[in-house]
Amino acid sequence: MEKQSYKTVKESVYQILRGHGVNKIFGNPGSNELNFLKEFPEDFDYILCLHEGVAIGMAEGYAQASGLPGFVNLHAAAGTGNAMGALSNSVNSHAPLVVTAGQQARTMVYSDPLLKNSSAVMLPMPLVKDSYEPLSAQEVPHAISRALHLAMSPAKGPVYVSIPYDDWDQPIAHDALHLATRKVVHFGAPSLDELRPLLAALAKASNPVLVLGPEVDALRCNRKAALLADKLHAPVWIAPSAPRCPFPTNHHCFAGILPAGEASLAEKLHGHDLILVLGGPVFRYHQNDPGTLLPENSQLFLVTGDAQEAARAPVGDAMIANVDAVLTCLTERITDRAGDCPSFRKPIQRVEVDHSQLESSAIFDIVDAIAPRNTVYLNEATSTIATLWERVGMEEPGSYYFAAAGGLGFAMPAALGVKLADPTRPVVAFIGDGSAHYSISSLWTAARYQIPVIFIIINNSGYGALKWFSQQFKIQNVPGIEIDGVDFIQLSEGYGIAAHRVSTCTEFSQAFDNAIVSNAPVLIEATIERV
Repeated sequence: MEKQSYKTVKESVYQILRGHGVNKIFGNPGSNELNFLKEFPEDFDYILCLHEGVAIGMAEGYAQASGLPGFVNLHAAAGTGNAMGALSNSVNSHAPLVVTAGQQARTMVYSDPLLKNSSAVMLPMPLVKDSYEPLSAQEVPHAISRALHLAMSPAKGPVYVSIPYDDWDQPIAHDALHLATRKVVHFGAPSLDELRPLLAALAKASNPVLVLGPEVDALRCNRKAALLADKLHAPVWIAPSAPRCPFPTNHHCFAGILPAGEASLAEKLHGHDLILVLGGPVFRYHQNDPGTLLPENSQLFLVTGDAQEAARAPVGDAMIANVDAVLTCLTERITDRAGDCPSFRKPIQRVEVDHSQLESSAIFDIVDAIAPRNTVYLNEATSTIATLWERVGMEEPGSYYFAAAGGLGFAMPAALGVKLADPTRPVVAFIGDGSAHYSISSLWTAARYQIPVIFIIINNSGYGALKWFSQQFKIQNVPGIEIDGVDFIQLSEGYGIAAHRVSTCTEFSQAFDNAIVSNAPVLIEATIERV
């Protein structure tokens, strides 16, 4: 399309999206959005979701897996409000999203009409990097262009734009013609002089350890991290509450995922004189486990592309830089340590596949044995996180996604977005029977667009994570954590998805094997004992 061929705000915005490689719009529209969607371009796909949280989750999964901005279309304040819980995950995962919402007509918004997006700029804060409502129709293309560039700039994250619906058919100003081809490029490689303190500390350290965060996986530099671990003969821990897998879990340097408590985390790192954290916060705690932040006589260095994570770290020296560039320099300049690198990976005793009652370890062992090596996993069976990390091999970059803020309802829609971003990789989502209800309508979208994701509902008839916390807090008789009487098979089939209920290892193995080769969306309800 020539520059001169588009003359309206809407035509200009679609051309800007093309320039950014964006051709998918995830949404749940209302009347305020119809002017944007009328005469919808043939080279774009509109992915309809039945709930706004599902739209955000799908866009986030798509953005994280593809590296492209996810574009979301919501309806005014009500739609934005429904999406807020999902946005809490997006901002913490640094997912580059542009979230648009339809404002009432500019010509009548003064009268406070129904479906006015009141205080639109303030509404999604602080869960977005920026929030804006253009002051005129001619400013809309500039606002969308700025939102796309800002969402993709370090540290990536969601940006919100509220747009009056009568703006779309207005003529554009001439200067908007330049926006579709404009580029913003980011460089973050430190100089050798800036890296000398870290290089010197690594050379001096007698027992270094690496702690890797999600940024390593987002930049697809997992293998460079593995090479650095080999050179240093260092164990590799995954940062606590990890939303991505930044290191191959079958590698001999893989030590596991760190616990999310102060004392227990420091205990895992005991004896290491140098802790190098790459691409993750220091540290993302969850449970109240008071203790020292670091083991005695240890030094910490943090390398991150997120200035806020660097500023709020309570200990250690921080370097704000491109993690991939730093890893490249370190692997080139670090001298290999003498001898063979030891194995830090714990041996695992696998479960026998027989007619015995299913348990979570058996589920993950069976999946690991059957699934292709490039399978992508999403997890929202929160009481089984440690078991998954221990038993499921994740070798390729982009193999694992988890709700970065812990907000439920992420994994089912995000799995669909991941599959849309990379149709060549199998996608498996582990969902707890409690968390499934937060985004169960994802099944409708999976059926509507025939997105072949395997949903595994791990059903222990309650909120297993809450039961664990109640034990930790020594609280008895907590109400509201038992869930009985839900028929996931009927729910799934009602949405148009084939479903199977299994309770033994043999049944699950057969059902999962069939699902892998089906090339269709499938739900497997795996019933295990109550926790």
